[in-house]
Amino acid sequence: MKFNEMYDNKINLDGVEEANYRLLLSQYLKYWPLFLLGLALSLTGAFLYINRSAAQYVVNGTLLIKDGRNVSRYSENGLVSELGMMPNTTNIDNEIIALKSHSLVQRVLAELSLTTSYYIKGWAREQEIYKKSVPFEVIIENLAPEGYEKPITITTKNNNTFLLEDNGKASVYKFGELIKKPYATFTVIASSARLPLTYNKPIIVRFHDLTTLAYDYVDKLRVNPVNKLSTVVTISLTDAVPNKGQDIINKLMDVYNKEATEDKNLIASNTIKFIDERLKGLRIELSTVEKGVEEFKRKNEVADVSSQIHQSLQDASGYNKELSEARIQLEVLESIENYITKGNNVQNQLIPSALSVADPTLAGLIVKFNELQLDRERLLRTASPTNPFVQNMNEQLAYLRNNILNNLKSTKNSLIITSRSLSAKSNQFSSRIQKVPTIERELMGINRQQEIKNSLYLYLLQKREEAGLTLAATVSNSKIVDPAIWYTKPVSPKKPAIYLIALILGLGIPFAIIFIKHHFNNKIQLIKDIEQATAVPILGELMHNKSSNGIVVAKDSRSPLSEMFRLIRTNLQFTINVNKSSRVLLVTSSMSGEGKTFFCVNFASSLLLIGKKVVIINMDLRKQTLNSESVSGLTDYLMHIDVFVDDIVRPSESIPDLYIINSGPLPSNPAELMTSPKIEQLLRVLRENFDFIIIDTAPVGQVADAFALAHNVDATIYIARYNYTLKSQIRLMNKMCENKRLTNCMLVLNDAADNHLPKYGYGYGYKQSKSAKKSLLS
Repeated sequence: MKFNEMYDNKINLDGVEEANYRLLLSQYLKYWPLFLLGLALSLTGAFLYINRSAAQYVVNGTLLIKDGRNVSRYSENGLVSELGMMPNTTNIDNEIIALKSHSLVQRVLAELSLTTSYYIKGWAREQEIYKKSVPFEVIIENLAPEGYEKPITITTKNNNTFLLEDNGKASVYKFGELIKKPYATFTVIASSARLPLTYNKPIIVRFHDLTTLAYDYVDKLRVNPVNKLSTVVTISLTDAVPNKGQDIINKLMDVYNKEATEDKNLIASNTIKFIDERLKGLRIELSTVEKGVEEFKRKNEVADVSSQIHQSLQDASGYNKELSEARIQLEVLESIENYITKGNNVQNQLIPSALSVADPTLAGLIVKFNELQLDRERLLRTASPTNPFVQNMNEQLAYLRNNILNNLKSTKNSLIITSRSLSAKSNQFSSRIQKVPTIERELMGINRQQEIKNSLYLYLLQKREEAGLTLAATVSNSKIVDPAIWYTKPVSPKKPAIYLIALILGLGIPFAIIFIKHHFNNKIQLIKDIEQATAVPILGELMHNKSSNGIVVAKDSRSPLSEMFRLIRTNLQFTINVNKSSRVLLVTSSMSGEGKTFFCVNFASSLLLIGKKVVIINMDLRKQTLNSESVSGLTDYLMHIDVFVDDIVRPSESIPDLYIINSGPLPSNPAELMTSPKIEQLLRVLRENFDFIIIDTAPVGQVADAFALAHNVDATIYIARYNYTLKSQIRLMNKMCENKRLTNCMLVLNDAADNHLPKYGYGYGYKQSKSAKKSLLS
């Protein structure tokens, strides 16, 4: 393809052909109004979104959760640890769950009185105001479900009255007046400091369901440990009102400390309650024994123990002391057993652990039971009783309770056996004092009972004081490291990111639309569409004719379009035999409207400029042309023997030195006329008189008339039009040329937009006015 190489080089030298990327860029740039509209819409949408979205701020606070192994001041003295009031370790994951529990957050919101929110209306959205910015406070006494998220508008008139708008109805009330509505009962209390600044400014008030609001804040709340080895957690919250978020986090840490302290005090409180109940019974028993001693001595007139048994009593005192301690332990165990087994303490009660139990195994079981009971109560705050973890804890508690009861029974049996042994030894000493009067023996038994009751009473009093000291000295298991602070720079909406996304969408969506449009467009758009479909040489391209005149090539014309015709004329000389005295050119296309006539007339004009004699034959016998009925034409020559060549060749009135043969009247058999031997006779005569014979024939994509002329022509110029000719028609043309159905095929690309690219929205290049076309074909 030497011509193609020459043509490409020439095009590149003339600056007509551009690089592919420049072609693609220009192809999209011609849709600049669409890109401009997309950018305007996307940036406007981004601007509205930013202004309608409330700025969100991050509020952070830091809390240290103390490990249970870090003992307090009282633990150093051994008191708290002896009483078993502190757990051994802290599970940081459990504490994080507790901090994010719905019940804890709801308590925080209730203590901050966040049932109501206050807003002022801006040009784009409602902006929430908080605390010091609010000139009044709405105190709710009763709120019905239908009042949730219900807006009311309050406009302050003066220091005493305000206007309340509700469901389109406005009423005037006084500050402090009780307002009763079907959905709520509330009172509006004015703040004298800010009230004058908000006269006649409407403030929107909304009521909230604390349960739903708590769930919303639980979702927004973030509690994360600082690292894996630390018990310090960071509590963060993103809120449109940073001061409110700051108050929520600070209150959350405060309420968490309170609840942790309450949990710790629960064991001590239950222990004190148990001891108080037991002391009440012991007071009655001890009083009864003391009165019995007093009555016995008065009745028997006994003032002192006989000196005769003094020595024996000293020997027996050791055994009696051991017997007394054993019975004290037995009494304690029985008291604990009764407390566990009585009806209202079977479930959900802590076992008093402040009483000294000699058996370390039993003491350890009681401490473990109480710890597990506290964990269960804490888990129930965030989980239902049917939760698998709760059920598992219930099973563990039942198992521990059974172990405690079994241990109590075995320990009691052991103490009973010990008591019996001590009693037997005490009886041995009693035999030594058989001579002591019966009164003395009875008195000693009464004194023994008194001693046991008195010892037990003193023991319980001591433990009650210790439990009370523990209750008063309980410290929190957490410490606020950093109170909540918020950053002045909002985290959302992120303006640069939103504008960047808007910019990408504003350019990307039009680009995608154009890309899809071109991707599914089956018409030729670029010269590469032609090059990919065929190897037929391309004579040149014709840009879009913006003028109303169909004749663009003249002697003094220097327009870009006229220069393109001159370039095609030059390129044509390299493709056909220059030794021929005359040349016959067949001009055709795929379908009507691709610019064959426009090309023929202007190409003929370019040949006239170099002194060539040119004739144009209109061989489209299927299309009515102007003046075709009034003058003799090709049809008359083919159908009548008395019509000669000189009769149908006429000079053009609009282009000097150009000759034209009209098609003549429309025949009934155009295909048969195209095979007439007179066609060859006509061309032979014309070859003798003209340098170039240009045949404007019917489209080969619609009829087969042009194929009958192929053997009579020197070259075929195939016209294709940008944004009009189908790509499939170019492939069909390629097959025709390969099969030699068309002779010496060459392509001319018509109606190219500026910069050698397809255009958008232009008219067709050879659409002349009726008067111009009439003069052209006359």
